[in-house]
Amino acid sequence: MTPPGTPVPDWRVPSRAFVPLAGAHAVLEPLSPAHCDALCDAFAGADTVWTYLASGPFADGAALWDWAAGTAADGDTFFYAIRDAASGRALGYASYLRINPAAGSIEVGNITLSPALQRSRAATEAMVLMMGWAFAAGYRRYEWKCNALNLPSRRAAQRLGFAFEGVHRQALVTRGHNRDTAWFSVIDGEWPALKAAFEEWLAPGNFDAHGRQKTALSSRTTPLLAARDPALRRTDCT
Repeated sequence: MTPPGTPVPDWRVPSRAFVPLAGAHAVLEPLSPAHCDALCDAFAGADTVWTYLASGPFADGAALWDWAAGTAADGDTFFYAIRDAASGRALGYASYLRINPAAGSIEVGNITLSPALQRSRAATEAMVLMMGWAFAAGYRRYEWKCNALNLPSRRAAQRLGFAFEGVHRQALVTRGHNRDTAWFSVIDGEWPALKAAFEEWLAPGNFDAHGRQKTALSSRTTPLLAARDPALRRTDCT
């Protein structure tokens, strides 16, 4: 009989025991009402934050918490507040979603970063911490999905080493508009090389006295993408 796929020896269903995560630049804490006023202050005036999201903007912290708590009520979503480690300020949030331990699959999403957090070491480290926890917990597949029109999100996914898997056409209706969804993934066998790339990029020696990077993260992750199975060497359509 032809085997249905590659064997997965010693497979165990991974954990759902989400915990706080901390790095040198970012601290991730389970989102609570105590974070939400500060988050709304951080998002104030940044209308473009919400362009491709199905949520927000929120009138106040209570409205943000009501939405997040309602979204997470079915157990399929877990939110983190992202704090800047230096200032302690809550500047963004993100979540795990489509949490499917039986399949070994989990997605990162609802990524909402204030202008103060965007394009920062803390923002990158927050994504690295979430990816690292997922693979340490035993997940085999880590997903990133976004509106296919959201070019900054698509570029961010590939900068972080996610392989582009294609576009699901007419996947959703969001705010009364069609959404085609771009799919990306990292799988567990790719994590060790990506982890090393992230550690090299985040190292203090990669930044000058003004905090400017000396070498880009993409210079480390792009070769890893290119070395994968030929079927996954497609680059994102931009």
